[in-house]
Amino acid sequence: MSPRALPLRSLAGGVLLAALIGLTGCSSAVTLEPAEDANNPACADVIVRLPDTVADKPKRETNAQSTAAWGSPAAVILRCGVAVPGPTTDPCIALNGIDWIADESEAANDTYRYTTYGREPAVEVIINADAATGGVSGTTALIDLGSAVSALPATTACVGPEDVLD
Repeated sequence: MSPRALPLRSLAGGVLLAALIGLTGCSSAVTLEPAEDANNPACADVIVRLPDTVADKPKRETNAQSTAAWGSPAAVILRCGVAVPGPTTDPCIALNGIDWIADESEAANDTYRYTTYGREPAVEVIINADAATGGVSGTTALIDLGSAVSALPATTACVGPEDVLD
């Protein structure tokens, strides 16, 4: 090896190392809390079916069992194994055969929480709709996640006042 080749190899190795360190810094895991029933085997059926993108946001690594996140900053967060909701007066949205209870209590902060209804374990999806941070449409995200969530069999469905009054 010529004496001139050694400094060039060292420089190339240094550039490669710096690039790897830079890439590692970009892929930090999203810190989440697992749901109480996150170790339910049915959650694994959901997690392995999750898409690589939701609402055009790439999937990110998370640090908690039965969780997922998409976007940077995270615009969509999923947790499987949350408490199964009982009957409620909160709005219920049916999308592609999956019923979602909508919690809009944090809508002023552009945050929406949807929980599956009639499936056990329940799945919670938290949406950041703030356009300034690249937020997403709740409907789009729930449709993108529908195929994975449908791995949990439906045991009941939402009903409306017209269903009860007959």
